[in-house]
Amino acid sequence: MATSRTARPTTLALATAVAALTATALPFQALAAPNGSRAALPAVTARSETPALHDDEAGGDADADDPAIWRNAADPDRSLVIATAKQGGLRVYDLNAREVQSVPAPAAPGPDHAPGRFNNVDLVHGLRLSSGRADLAVTSDRGGDRLRFHRIDANRAGGPLTDVTDPSAPPVFSSSQEEIDEQRTAYGLATWTDKSTGRSYALVSRRERTSVAQLEIIPGADGKVGYRKIRTIDLPADFRLPNGTSWSPCGEPGELPQVEGMVVDPANGMLYAGQEDVGIWRMRADLTGTPKLVDKVREYGVPGTYDEETEECVAGADPGFGGTRLTADVEGLTLLTEADGDGHLLASSQGDDTFAAYDRELSDGNEYEGGFRVTAASAALDGSEECDGAAALAAPLGRKYPNGLLVVQDGHDAPGDAERPSTNFKFVDLGEVKEAIED
Repeated sequence: MATSRTARPTTLALATAVAALTATALPFQALAAPNGSRAALPAVTARSETPALHDDEAGGDADADDPAIWRNAADPDRSLVIATAKQGGLRVYDLNAREVQSVPAPAAPGPDHAPGRFNNVDLVHGLRLSSGRADLAVTSDRGGDRLRFHRIDANRAGGPLTDVTDPSAPPVFSSSQEEIDEQRTAYGLATWTDKSTGRSYALVSRRERTSVAQLEIIPGADGKVGYRKIRTIDLPADFRLPNGTSWSPCGEPGELPQVEGMVVDPANGMLYAGQEDVGIWRMRADLTGTPKLVDKVREYGVPGTYDEETEECVAGADPGFGGTRLTADVEGLTLLTEADGDGHLLASSQGDDTFAAYDRELSDGNEYEGGFRVTAASAALDGSEECDGAAALAAPLGRKYPNGLLVVQDGHDAPGDAERPSTNFKFVDLGEVKEAIED
């Protein structure tokens, strides 16, 4: 059991300092694909896809969102993909994209309160529990403003996941059930183990806010797992543009530009966080120091006015301060890590159905190195559109994926159910992705 060290949670007031950085040039030169066009990017195709998940109030929400890939070291052919289905809970798939387990989200704490709603998922490997070392699936429960932990055991009868969440785990951001019900709660998620201390952490963003919190993951009694907050930072909500004006992304009244897609590079302890309507930030995973904006969405700096009647933003003239590779929203971030330590940061450019790849080297400022699209393999196996989440694992996964695997969410699975939106996950050979980036 971990020692119960106490630390006062702190909030770092970074907005002013970070906003000043955005008035200067980005740390690398813009390198657009030929003509900056979506069509110019190479295409890859999926080898398989999961069954469609639907968003249907009558049948219960089961909207696909974010995946994680667990490698079975003892038998790589039996590796798993663990994915969130929002109110549908967690779904577990084998490498043939067949469902092997469905775990429901927690029930509402009362008739007037929100039920659990799983948003993002990541993994922690080899955490020392009172019952022995274990790999865990860590999930942000947006409905309950908590983290949920599931132990992974490929040989367990009934399915590989077992809930080991400490029942006393506190809300991440909220101070009361009433505040939880407002649903400005735990949203994006990335995990990280500090090599120097062996301690594991979760970085969690807040829905409709710019906050990111660092939580230490703490094993408790009886094999349960909890957490404590270490510190929180707030990314900017408005930005000083090169022409001297101030800009904030357009959104519904009261909403701030939120962060969702996040990933930590274990080689250097850097967190990459996608602020959906702004761009990709790089910062220390312990949330100290000053974040840097390493790329911006094309819409950065474009003025917008929210129309209450249509519930949409009406864009003004583009002043030309945005990036050239990402179209809002910037979503699922993941790492393609090579055996020699090289590799890429991959980001979903949700607005134009593409993916961007950046160098992981800090010395060259995460230089853009290419991009790709996931397109239809056949009439029955389509590509990925409006991708919310992605996960890559550059390790041999048995006979099916000896080059590694990329899993991407598809926001418009086709052919779909005409009565209900259809979403699912596509499985892509990582070797094909590498070739596309290097093309």
